[in-house]
Amino acid sequence: MKKMFYFAVAALLTLGMASCERHDDDDEPDNQNVPEGYVDLGLPSGLLWAECNVGATTPEGYGNFYAWGMVDTVSEYLWEQYSLGDNNGENGYVLYKYNTAEWYGAVDNLLTLQPTDDVATQTLGNGARIPTKAEWLELLENTTSAWTTVNGVNGRKFTASNGHSIFIPAAGGMYGSSLDGEGIYGRYWSSSILDSEPLYAWGMGFFSGYQDVFDGMRDFGRSVRPVHPATQN
Repeated sequence: MKKMFYFAVAALLTLGMASCERHDDDDEPDNQNVPEGYVDLGLPSGLLWAECNVGATTPEGYGNFYAWGMVDTVSEYLWEQYSLGDNNGENGYVLYKYNTAEWYGAVDNLLTLQPTDDVATQTLGNGARIPTKAEWLELLENTTSAWTTVNGVNGRKFTASNGHSIFIPAAGGMYGSSLDGEGIYGRYWSSSILDSEPLYAWGMGFFSGYQDVFDGMRDFGRSVRPVHPATQN
């Protein structure tokens, strides 16, 4: 039985993020080494951020929703369909992977998604992955953001000091089979669990007047915005 409530929507991904490519700054010198579909925001780490969610072909597209650590969508975002855990153990919840607490079963002390459980890596390849909690914080701390609308879709535009930006739609999220918060808020996974409470994983959330990292139960359906490591000049 869940203690918290969440959200979702879906769209099918074409490999390579077909329509998610750089637009007005494609020919700028500082973008020559940036893979198609990613933006260089000049972050301290050099990390590149995708223009689109996993499952979307435009920046404003919602894309698919995923439970944390799952690479496929499901009909209901509940523990009963969560492949990395269950809520029918002898003592309640059981975690099959990414567990730091003995009361949830075998402890492996894995704190970050491995490539086999990272839907961005499995779907896009070529270095794509889900950002960590620290990388979401880096984005929030090194850009300015504003609630705005792109092609009729609400979301937040994150603009860096180098003038480059990304738009992240307020896609809402999934709990059970219900989509909640469409156009009102966004909920995006990171690849990091809470080491003190591994039933939960970190993510980034926002609405019109707020943005921050926070946690959620791992079976919730959330959006995924990929990142890519810095490219070499």
